[in-house]
Amino acid sequence: MKCIYCGYTESKVIDSRATDDFTKIRRRRECLSCGKRFTTYEVIEVTPVLVIKNDGTRQPFDRAKIEAGVIKACEKRPVSAAEIEALVSSVEKQVVNLMEQEIPSSKIGEMVMTELKELDDVAYIRFASVYRQFRDLTTFMQFINEFEKKVIKEK
Repeated sequence: MKCIYCGYTESKVIDSRATDDFTKIRRRRECLSCGKRFTTYEVIEVTPVLVIKNDGTRQPFDRAKIEAGVIKACEKRPVSAAEIEALVSSVEKQVVNLMEQEIPSSKIGEMVMTELKELDDVAYIRFASVYRQFRDLTTFMQFINEFEKKVIKEK
């Protein structure tokens, strides 16, 4: 690591700690030439994930899009911002853990639906109605009836 004061390339690590969110490592270093101390941060290099849309186009994975959809589905529901944040973080973690460079948007949608199902029934149905693009009332009612049967079985 190059010293920010004298440019010397050799230093020793005095202290290492994870940041509060555990996404970086903070290292306190001392230059072996001038003796001055400085701080560096190490970050895990993540390869960007591309989302394959239904029309075949690709775009970078965007956590904000998932968050916007979940917020819309949870509108006027008793779901806290912390619960929404946890859901979005969980989906993002699942996407990264797949270790794939490309992932279909349908797979991400299913992950969100699985998480929403556990969080709030109404938000789940709202999200599903947009995600599944129900064409008519009959299809929508079939979905709700199937969901209701599953909920009754689980209880």
